[in-house]
Amino acid sequence: MTTATSRTTGIGNLRTLPGVYAPQSDTYLLANALRDEGIRAGTDVLDLCTGSGALAVLAAGMGARVTATDISWRAVLTARMNAARDGHRIRVLHGDLTAPVAEQRFDLVMSNPPYVPTPGVRRSRSHGSAVAWDAGHGGRQTLDRICAQARHVLRPGGALLLVHSGLCGVEETLRQLTGTGLRCSVTDRSSVPFGPVITRRLPWLRAQGLIGAGEDSEELVIIRAERS
Repeated sequence: MTTATSRTTGIGNLRTLPGVYAPQSDTYLLANALRDEGIRAGTDVLDLCTGSGALAVLAAGMGARVTATDISWRAVLTARMNAARDGHRIRVLHGDLTAPVAEQRFDLVMSNPPYVPTPGVRRSRSHGSAVAWDAGHGGRQTLDRICAQARHVLRPGGALLLVHSGLCGVEETLRQLTGTGLRCSVTDRSSVPFGPVITRRLPWLRAQGLIGAGEDSEELVIIRAERS
């Protein structure tokens, strides 16, 4: 089990526009997994739901050719700004998950998608700061779509790195990815205190049976899936 911080991952202080997800524990955990992939010059990397662009910038710094996508224009502008500040050429596209790159293939796809279970109907994917975390009643509104799409943008031998909360159902993610023909496993875990969003929703989450009465932390997991 890993405890990841900005110091251990090499992610520096990035600027974020209002409403854009700033790097947190899940970002740092995925960054550690990214560094373990042994990226070299010329590796083609796709960052889905790029947010601040932290992971895209990290991959570019390792020599990768990086493409990033996000449904939020503010996130796209933030990622472009952070790439420019670090002196990296990153193609940041506005669009829904793999739609902007549907005809392309990559050696590595990574994503830190919205995954917080959300009471009621999730607001539009393209408006408001909650787009960065709200993920439908079971927390899988975006995860399920990534599981369905990932294989189609991976080259043979390519891999998907995905981070999400254990609240969303780790076994379900593994089942769906395996169903598309990918070989997958949980490669890292980290227990972190509840953040502000989870804390505000604790009564509802406990009523749904997703969090026990005495629990005060959630488990984050890294799932790695490889295309044969």
